[in-house]
Amino acid sequence: MHPQYDMLLFAKYILTQNSSREVLEDACLAISQGKVAALGPAASFEQCTAGNTVHLEHTLLMPGLVNGHTHAAMTFLRGMADDLPLMDWLTNHIFPVEKHLTEEIVEIGTLLGCAEMLATGTTACQDMYLFTQAASRAMGAAGIKARVGEGIFSFPSPAYATEEEAFALLQEQVKYWQGHERVRLVVAPHSVYTTTAPLLERCMAFAHQHNLPLHIHLAETATETEQSQSLHGLRPVAYAERLGLLMPGTSIAHGVELLPEEIALLAQRGVCVVHNPKSNMKLASGVAPVPALLAAGVPVALGTDGAASNNALNMFAEMNECALLHKVVGQNPTLVPAQAVLDMATLGGATALAWEGLGCLQPGAPADVIALDMRRPNMQPCFTPVSQVVYAASAHEVCLTVVDGRIVYQDGRYTTIDYPLLLQEMEGLVRWVRENRALR
Repeated sequence: MHPQYDMLLFAKYILTQNSSREVLEDACLAISQGKVAALGPAASFEQCTAGNTVHLEHTLLMPGLVNGHTHAAMTFLRGMADDLPLMDWLTNHIFPVEKHLTEEIVEIGTLLGCAEMLATGTTACQDMYLFTQAASRAMGAAGIKARVGEGIFSFPSPAYATEEEAFALLQEQVKYWQGHERVRLVVAPHSVYTTTAPLLERCMAFAHQHNLPLHIHLAETATETEQSQSLHGLRPVAYAERLGLLMPGTSIAHGVELLPEEIALLAQRGVCVVHNPKSNMKLASGVAPVPALLAAGVPVALGTDGAASNNALNMFAEMNECALLHKVVGQNPTLVPAQAVLDMATLGGATALAWEGLGCLQPGAPADVIALDMRRPNMQPCFTPVSQVVYAASAHEVCLTVVDGRIVYQDGRYTTIDYPLLLQEMEGLVRWVRENRALR
């Protein structure tokens, strides 16, 4: 008797991202109870039955991409303030608008971010912003997997007035989201320049108490380094080390301003660095030393940052920029090859999110799968599928997105998001932003 599955996906190629980075041709992936049940040659599944059999013989299947650092709600600020350095962009344009935020605005903005990520092949993300309860609701409704963290500052935010209120909010979120199948929490102090030492230590203690990972912007710009040395007498990484923030389960966003001895320390502590090449280039923050990080054994993930500083949440674009950027900076075309970049966008992201099983397709792994239409002109001819994904794909080839065995996006249509309604809500948000920019 032949096995019965919930879903069978037949495809031209399957990039497994398993330990041997196996690439299957003319293959099939079987899904049961939200997990990958089996995969192999298509012929071996022809007699099997399933609740849903999808013939995608013109596609390439691969694990859903994992966005290691983003601010999904900020998608509603896309294009509001461009061509500015980080501190000017933050203090004179972003923070003044954000002080008027509401839960409803964050939920709508996050939902738009989720729509963009699902349509461009991202099935999991690590998100830091404000009004995390609203962001989490949007993530849960959209069907994406997410580590979500309330941005913690040493000054009031729209979500809390005092430090005590901030941690009461975190405690409430831990209780509410405990055990959720797709939404998990991360402790997310914003940065060393927007917090104090006691606050950072309290964040670390909270993470330990609740067995949560920690995520922070760190070593992003030369200005941050100068401020840290002026205030603390230490560079940002050394300051974080003194406070006990660097440990397995900690991921840092950016990691641009890193000395060789700091890279060695990150490797020793098991800290994951989330590289955000497009945002760092746009804000002229610098270039993270990714080849040195990889050589030292530091886990490296890829992230988009927010759409207000990118201006997209497209992980395929991020992979392409990452691969090319380090070749030209290092004047070496062999640096950061396609397979290393794909690893960063999948398995590296799983490390950043501290979420076991993400980023690969093998029996028992979550059935988080995307399909790319290989009939597109830019995807032909295909000699090396991994190279095609990193150097040729644009994300517009994504024709199917599956999370936990559930189709959430297919051929331009969402199964979890009322996209026409979302577009109407965004029109209202544009008016709101313009009004509040005038008030700043």
